[in-house]
Amino acid sequence: QVQLVESGGGLVQAGGSLRLSCVASGNTDSIIYMGWYRQAPGKEREMVAILYNNVDSDSRYGDSVKGRFVISRGDTDNTRDLQMNNLRPEDTAVYYCKARSRNDSYWGRGTQVTVSS
Repeated sequence: QVQLVESGGGLVQAGGSLRLSCVASGNTDSIIYMGWYRQAPGKEREMVAILYNNVDSDSRYGDSVKGRFVISRGDTDNTRDLQMNNLRPEDTAVYYCKARSRNDSYWGRGTQVTVSS
C-alpha cells in the first residue's frame, strides 16, 4: 500500500503561480511513477504531469499545461512538486496526486486550485 498526502493549492488570480507538493509513504519501492491529475466540475479526470522513477526521470505533460507547469522531485524521491505558472481560469479544478505501481494505482484526497479571472 502507498499513502499520498498533498499540500498547496488555493486561490490565485489569472497569471499567477502556485506550487503543489505530494509525499508518498508506505511501500514506495513499488512506485513506477508519481504525478498529478485534475478534475474540473462536470469533466473527466485528466493527466496534468507525471514523473517516472527511472534513471532518465522521464516526464509527461498534458497538452493544456505544456510550457506553463513543471513537475519535479521534491526533497526525496517519494515527493513530487508541481510548479504551476501563468495560471488560467480553466486550470480551476481539484488536483489529485497519483502513484502507480505494477498492479495498483493510488490516489491522494485532492487539493482545490481556483484561478479567478
